[in-house]
Amino acid sequence: MVNLAEVLEPIATKFRSLGIPEPIVHWGHPVMMAIVVFVMGSFVGLAGWRGRVVEDKDAAIKSRSDHRKLAPWMFLFMALGYTGGVLSLVMQHQPILESPHFYTGSVVLLLLLINSAISLSGFGGNKAGLRTVHAYVGSTALCILFVHAVLGLKLGISL
Repeated sequence: MVNLAEVLEPIATKFRSLGIPEPIVHWGHPVMMAIVVFVMGSFVGLAGWRGRVVEDKDAAIKSRSDHRKLAPWMFLFMALGYTGGVLSLVMQHQPILESPHFYTGSVVLLLLLINSAISLSGFGGNKAGLRTVHAYVGSTALCILFVHAVLGLKLGISL
């Protein structure tokens, strides 16, 4: 079986050679991801729900447009942050697959990938049921992200 840390070690070695201060290696991922999750994620989730439930048609259209514009960027930043978090652990010589934080992050990315596929399918021809699934899968991902943040803080303090 391939050891993920061993595969990533050459990349981690290159980053270590840059002399990045330890607090940035240790806390950079959590700080940057907190911004993505709490600011961007909350906005994307609220815009999506607002687009579904607000009665003012113009406001609903604007909210759906905001959601559609920002959600792909949020997914990109989440995927990059996931990669950065894993690399940060390797740089600190910490195990990767032993933390519930790793698994909640993996579940969130999977849920967001599913949601992306639903959206890119045009909601299966604009089916209301798929739009509802999309809303609840996205909301579930955001709820898991809040748990993920707590687990990440616990992990960061323990290292």
